[in-house]
This record gives sequence, C-alpha cells and structure tokens, in this order.
Amino acid sequence: MRHVSEVINGLKPEILMIFIQFSYAGMNIFYKLAANDGMNLRVLVAYRWIFSTAFIAPFALFFDRRKRPKLTWMILVQAFLSGLFGGMLAQNLYVESLVLTSATFAAAITNLIPAITLILATTFGLEKLELKTTVGKAKILGLSIGIGGAMLLTFYKGVEIKIWSTNVHLLKHSHQIRKSHFTAKHIVGSSLALGSCISYAMWLILQTKISKGYPCHYSSTALMSLMGSIQCVTLSLCLDRNWNQWKLGWNVRLLTVAYAGIVTSGLVVTLIAWCVRIRGPVFVASFNPLSLVLVAIAGSLLLEEKLHLGREQHIRGRTDSVWIILGAMGSKQRDEGKT
Repeated sequence: MRHVSEVINGLKPEILMIFIQFSYAGMNIFYKLAANDGMNLRVLVAYRWIFSTAFIAPFALFFDRRKRPKLTWMILVQAFLSGLFGGMLAQNLYVESLVLTSATFAAAITNLIPAITLILATTFGLEKLELKTTVGKAKILGLSIGIGGAMLLTFYKGVEIKIWSTNVHLLKHSHQIRKSHFTAKHIVGSSLALGSCISYAMWLILQTKISKGYPCHYSSTALMSLMGSIQCVTLSLCLDRNWNQWKLGWNVRLLTVAYAGIVTSGLVVTLIAWCVRIRGPVFVASFNPLSLVLVAIAGSLLLEEKLHLGREQHIRGRTDSVWIILGAMGSKQRDEGKT
C-alpha cells in the first residue's frame, strides 16, 4: 500500500496535467457556445480574469499569509508580463481564432506549443538539446513533427470520417458550420492561433522565473489574474464601449465566464505554476496536444463539428507529444542521476 502511494505521489504532475487538459477541452466548448450566443469575446476574456481574481485571492490571503515573500517591483513587473502573455494576448488571440475556424481546429494549432516552448527554453538556457544523446534526438524529432503536423493541419483537408453520431447539437443554426472551405478566415484564424501559441509559450517560460523568485503559487496566480483583468478590461473598453455586452444573466454566458475564471484560470493556472516548478516548462507544454483529442470528441458529439483527415482529424499529430514527453522525462531522470 505504501508503494502504491509513493507511485501515485510520483505521478502527481502527470495526473494534474491530464486534469488540466480535460479542463481546457471544456473551456473550448464553453467558448464556442458563448460566442454562438453573441457574447463579445474580449468581454468574455475580461470576465474570465475578473472571476479568477475573485476566486483565487482569498486562497492567496489565507494559505500564503505566512510564507509570502516581500512584494518588490521586479515581482510586479513579472506579474504584469505574466498577465500580458498568459492572460490578455494568449486568450484574446485564441478566442478570436476559435470563432474564425472551429473548436477542433483551434485546439489543433496548439500542437505547436511544445515545439515553441522547447525552442524558447533552449534559447534562454532552461533546457539543453544535447543532440548526441537519444533524449536530444527525440526532442528534435518531436519539434520537427510538431511543426510539420501543424502545417499539415492548416493547409490540408481530407475526406470526412464518420465515427459517431448523436442528436445533441448545442450550437444554434448549426447548419452554418457545416461548410468548411479554406478561406481567408482560416488564414487569419491560423495566424491568430499561432500568436496565441507563442504568447502561451512565453508565459510558461516566465513561470519558471516567477516560481523561483516568488514560490507562492496562489499569490502569483492572484497577481497574474489581477494584472490580466486590468489589461483585458482596458482593451475591451478601448475597442468596444457597448455596455450591454457586460450584462450577465442566468445563461450560458455566466456559466462560461464562471467556468473559465474559476476552473481554467484560478485553479488550472495555480496547478501549472506548481508543475512548472517541479518539472519545467517543456514538460507542461508537452501535454497540450492531449486537449485536441478531447476537443475533437466533444466537438463532434456536442457541436456537430465534422472530423476529416487533415484539418479536422488530427490523431497522427499525437506522436510529437510522445517524443517531447520522453525527452522531458529523460532530462529529469538524467538530472536526478547526477544528484
């Protein structure tokens, strides 16, 4: 029994990352539903971080009250950048790409996150490729497959695959999404999704620095959420001053912002900060492709999104995550061997 407990405790980062990807999959579905309901996406993202701040702040005040380091200007700057890359840029770019393409397609482009994170981590000296080793070769192979797979998913659409069919269609006017032509909207959506991936990767790299100088995950998440709220509200008010968009009723809009704020920002960001501190940014990023499979299944079952070889069906792209996970684990095992 003790051995089982030790094994589960050792797998805690992996278990948490799988939970995080399930949470992200749910967020994709809620985002699509809220957008279909006519909610302004910038307002949605702003509410997300407002709800996150309100949720996580009490935990920060209670659990970190005795161990919280002194708040310095450097920490505030890092929190501002964390809110900028992980909050305003990553989320606003992502939800815009989500509407221009599809829930499955937007999730597919996130396959680039492990590759981008690996490049940035290597550039900043947080990760070593070590090309002569098996681990290093695995990382390069995973990076190549990730980039090539994302390009294939962007420009190629094959035949439709009918695996399952349900009578649950949550989107209104679902017939409008059945056409899937590669138009300028897909190009713009792909570009926005790429920008979101770069911003998210930058945020993961930044988390490595923050977790060392300010190792209070509740407090760091609260600071990031506060900064993200200010930035997103400012952006939304500058671009759209329609106050009716800020009204929330007992509907899918309230459910979406509550779920996104409490679960995928308040809880998930705290868990990611912990995982980054334990295993590093590349390990965390390597689990992102898992959400694609989950979103593809949920999108097909609930949103009437069709699966295709290529653009809408992306099972082959799973190989890149396997190689990068192996590389990240190999680096960890080698580091433990040195100590």
